Amino acid sequence: MKINKNLVLVGMMGSGKSSIGKILSKKLEFEFVDTDNKIEELEKKTISEIFKKNGEKYFRNIEEVISLKYLKLDGKVIALGGGGYINPSIRKYVLKNCISIWLNWKNETLINRIKNSKKRPLAIKLGSSELQKLITIRSSMYNLSDYKINCDKLDKKQIVEKIINIYENS
Repeated sequence: MKINKNLVLVGMMGSGKSSIGKILSKKLEFEFVDTDNKIEELEKKTISEIFKKNGEKYFRNIEEVISLKYLKLDGKVIALGGGGYINPSIRKYVLKNCISIWLNWKNETLINRIKNSKKRPLAIKLGSSELQKLITIRSSMYNLSDYKINCDKLDKKQIVEKIINIYENS
């Protein structure tokens, strides 16, 4: 078992990276890092406020710096923001140095979870068909992760068990 290798959760907003990550980190006795939360702490603003006041480009630059900072530490469960894994620098680092797991859900499930969320600046402006396109585009990147878990028929406990099994056997 690779005790110190970071376990990185990737997937769309609303895929459960934070909630699964918290449970996982307790079971593995790893520190949990949610990169979106770290960005909000640093900026003293919500992600939505950052998008509104500074724009997406500014947010993506901070996201890269923060994500790489925590990815370079050991023994962490890291939940990347939905767009974090789309960044080539972050993705390249994760693929080379971490174990990445894509929490995959049916598009309808994700759309229902995110379409009315005020916390998700990209989703606020998008209708269902645009969200569908965003999911399709991002999925091609998420598909590059080391492992994929189809979560639709699983509960949180089963998802966590699958991830631990993958981690302990990789």
